[in-house]
Amino acid sequence: MNLRRLVLFLPLVVVVGLGAFLYQRLDDDPYARDSALLSRPFPEFSLSTLGDPQASLDASLLKGQVSLVNVWGEWCPTCKHEMPQLLDLANRGVHMVGVDYKDTRAKGRQFLEEFGDPFSVNLFDPDGTLGFDLGVYGAPETFLVDAEGVIRYHHTGYIRPEDVRDVILPTLERIAEPATGAAGEEASS
Repeated sequence: MNLRRLVLFLPLVVVVGLGAFLYQRLDDDPYARDSALLSRPFPEFSLSTLGDPQASLDASLLKGQVSLVNVWGEWCPTCKHEMPQLLDLANRGVHMVGVDYKDTRAKGRQFLEEFGDPFSVNLFDPDGTLGFDLGVYGAPETFLVDAEGVIRYHHTGYIRPEDVRDVILPTLERIAEPATGAAGEEASS
C-alpha cells in the first residue's frame, strides 16, 4: 500500500521540483551571458554601408585599430537611450562601427539624423546575417574588437553612462595596451 501512495505522489514531487527550478531561473540575467565569440576573430562579412548601397566592406575594416562595434536598429527603443553614451565615446576618439540590424536604409538614416551619428561607418545588415554570425538576439549589443580583429568584450543591452566609465573605457584601454606595448618593445629592440 505504501508503494501505491509513493507512486501517486511522484508526479507531485516532479512538478514541485520543476517549478522550483524554473522559479530560480527567473532571477537569471539574460544580459549577463558571455558571447561564444570572445577571444575569436570577428566573423567574416561583406556588407554595404547604410549610406551607400554600392560600397562593400568586409572584416578588414576592423584590423589595425581597436574598434567598438555597435549593433543597433531604428526599431530599437533602447538604442535611442544609449546614443548619448556612444556620441561621448566618439568624441573621445573611439573608432566606432555601427551595424544597422534588420532595418531599412530610410529608417536607419532617419534615426541617425534624429539622434546623432557617432559611427565612422555604418554597415547595413537588413537580413541580420552578420547579427546571426555574432550571436545577436536583439539590439543593442556591443563588441569591443582589438587591432588584430579579435573580439575581446561583449555587452548586451544598452550602454549606460556608468558602463562607459566602469567597463567600456577601461576595457578599451586594456585591449589597446598590448598593441602599443608590442610596438614599443619592437621599437626599442
